[in-house]
Amino acid sequence: MATIKRRAYREWDYWGKPVPGFGDPKARVLVLGLAPAAHGANRTGRIFTGDRSGDWLYRALHQTGFASQAHSVSRDDGMQLRDIYITSAAHCAPPDNKPEPAEIRNCRPYLERELDLLQPKVVVALGKIAFDNYLDILKSRGLIASRAAFRFGHNEHFRMGKGLPVLVSSYHPSQQNTSTGKLTEKMLLDVFKKARKLSGSPSIRKSPAARSTLPSSLPDR
Repeated sequence: MATIKRRAYREWDYWGKPVPGFGDPKARVLVLGLAPAAHGANRTGRIFTGDRSGDWLYRALHQTGFASQAHSVSRDDGMQLRDIYITSAAHCAPPDNKPEPAEIRNCRPYLERELDLLQPKVVVALGKIAFDNYLDILKSRGLIASRAAFRFGHNEHFRMGKGLPVLVSSYHPSQQNTSTGKLTEKMLLDVFKKARKLSGSPSIRKSPAARSTLPSSLPDR
């Protein structure tokens, strides 16, 4: 997927590898997306960076105090995240931006490792696939009986049980959702305001967390 470039990015050296998670290693909030966009994270090497979905996401994170700036264009743009960490169900850019179930299963151990290292207070699932994938992890670990009790909807939250993160569901900030009005900026802001409140995250930190990826999260290849 790194050999087919858009004309606007023909001079870019695409990342073209698995895209690791990104954010504060002490985060209380974990954001779970779907997969790297072919000309976004697959190009820049940072999750939700360089595409329309990322424009919406980071703008909302900036307005709610989780991100140091509103625009994310490259790995070297100075973006810092505070009390939040962003990852995805699949780590390689899939054809047509639609990962196959096998791709998600192959990447699941990385997400499980991130969850174990971070131990977040809140998980924000962007889209139903991410939502179901997270529930599948809980089910495989014997922490829930089935997914049936959890119905996906925008800005819903579910208390999963003692010691488990609260699960917040949101529409994905895909261009399809944002251009049709299915997801508005206010709706996305409300999700992260809720995540901050549920996680107990302070509104502002005196010094932002350093940019980081978790150790042993993804192999370099």
